[in-house]
Amino acid sequence: MGRLIRGRAHVFKRANINTDEIIPARYLTAHDEAELALHAMEDISRDFVSRVRPGDLIIAGGDFGCGSSREHAVWALRGAGIAAIVADTFARIFFRNALNNGFLAIECAGLAEITSDGDDIELDLDAGAVRNHTTGASRLFTPLTPFALELLEAGGLLPYVAQRRGVGSPNA
Repeated sequence: MGRLIRGRAHVFKRANINTDEIIPARYLTAHDEAELALHAMEDISRDFVSRVRPGDLIIAGGDFGCGSSREHAVWALRGAGIAAIVADTFARIFFRNALNNGFLAIECAGLAEITSDGDDIELDLDAGAVRNHTTGASRLFTPLTPFALELLEAGGLLPYVAQRRGVGSPNA
């Protein structure tokens, strides 16, 4: 995983977007990311999936991913091509599921208020900064811990443990 991530913004300013809105429960029988991706955010934004390009970012309000614990929410967004989510705050279980699945989640208060759909956003993980190249605005965030970065770079918790133990891929 690179330490600079740049993509187009998909902005959801409201707080408390829950996991059932990220991926509705009626699709939880699927475990394939590509299949889940077809329904990501559909109850909030019917055309979300058709607008997303690989590497895009979600910018959101507070308590993103609240509700029930489901890794499917992370899988659906990653399957849709989302590279990272930047939110005012995350529900702790969603944040943990994101890291455990090697998916980048950054807390940065106020970014959704100064970002519009389609803005060109860059995350600098080393500097702890988000830059909006469209408007010139920027915000600082508390950088991820070295351990969180290790998990992300390994591809998640299971690949990290497998690497540390010197065994092959946990999915093999």
